[in-house]
This record gives sequence, structure tokens and C-alpha cells, in this order.
Amino acid sequence: MKGFYSGRIESITPTEFASMIDHTLLKPDADYKILEKYINDVREHGFKLLMLPLSLLDKALEIAGRTIKYGVVVGFPLGNTSTKVKVFEAVEAASSGASEVDMVMNISLFKSREYARVLEDISTVVAEAKKKGVESVKVILETTLLDDSEKIKAVELVSSAGADFVKTNTGFLGGGATVHDVALLYRASQGRIKVKASGGIRHALDALALIEAGASRIGTSSGDKLMKEFLELTGEA
Repeated sequence: MKGFYSGRIESITPTEFASMIDHTLLKPDADYKILEKYINDVREHGFKLLMLPLSLLDKALEIAGRTIKYGVVVGFPLGNTSTKVKVFEAVEAASSGASEVDMVMNISLFKSREYARVLEDISTVVAEAKKKGVESVKVILETTLLDDSEKIKAVELVSSAGADFVKTNTGFLGGGATVHDVALLYRASQGRIKVKASGGIRHALDALALIEAGASRIGTSSGDKLMKEFLELTGEA
């Protein structure tokens, strides 16, 4: 991730910075010991939530209960499962205790210009997830695979579908969040939806540059490292 933060560190408090972070555990080899570590990170730093695959949600609830918030990925990481499968995942996640859902857009359909089907896919998941009490649905575009005009079109579809956030990347297919992409998505959203930056964000200054570009949320598996660096930058470590 390449970016330069030009703002004042003091303009964001540690609490505000932590509340923008979705601490993310999606590595396929993550075991329960690692899960406990991430739960403790969320508790210690006050991150927005712990982002998990659906298969780890029950164990996380067993360990931490409702003392923290949870997000679950849907159609992850390729986005090419059927709408019915995505809905099932989203509904099960909500019923099991997830407050947010991050779904992957069907990139194949989008690239094929099947925009009506992409819109239906997203809007159906959003509607069913919201019925079950999900607070926010984020849609992952995988911006690394899209050109700028496609990114703008994707924002239009995500906004029209009623989602709450457009999100840059899964982090699984190479590339990652960039200041350019976040700024582009932010401008294209025109305040209708928020932007989540995700993919390769491993340093506090990179996260701050993405926030300055328009991101309201940061998805990272390195939330603890980001907080350590942020506190060092502010002299509060």
C-alpha cells in the first residue's frame, strides 16, 4: 500500500482510530489459539469488530459471548457462489450473532456486464440480512481486478442495492487498498454509502492515509500492530 498522510496525527484520538478498525481473522490455518488472541486484541484496543469466517463465529461466541461485535464474510473470497448460497450464509451469520456482513460482489457477472444480475445478487443479500438485524452490509469489489470506470459503475450498483459500504479488496487475490482507489470510491459514492479500505494495510500511516482519502473503516489482520504504531506516533505508547 502506497500512501502519504498529510494530516495531523492529533486530529484523531486513539479511541477514534481503533473504532475504525475491523480486526480481521480470515487465514485458513487460523486455529482457536489465534482466535483467542484476536478476541483479546479487540477487547484491549476497542476495535469496531472482529471479522471472521462463518465457521469460527460459534467458537468466538463461546469464548467471548456478546462482549465484542462480530462481522462475517459472505461469498468469500471469489464472490461467485449463487445468490441463494450468499443469502444462506448472511442469514446464518445474523442468526448466530454477527452484526455486520461483508459480501463479495460477483466479479465474473460484473465483468460480463450482467449488471442487473449483480444488482439483484447484492440487493437480495442486503434485504435478507437486514431482515435478520444486520446493522451494515459491505460489498467487496476486488478493485485490483477493475479499471477506474468499472469501479465507479460498481459503486453505483452497490449504492442502488441498499448496501452500507463499498469495500476495496479481499486481500486474497493480490494487490490491495490504495489511496487512489479509496479516493475514487469516496468521490463516486457522493455520500450515499461509506468506503471500507481493506487489503495489505499493515502500518498506521498507511491506514491514516486511507482515512484521509475517504475511508470510514479499515479492514486489517494487523490491527494490534497499527494501534502500537499509532500510539507511538502520538506519544501515548
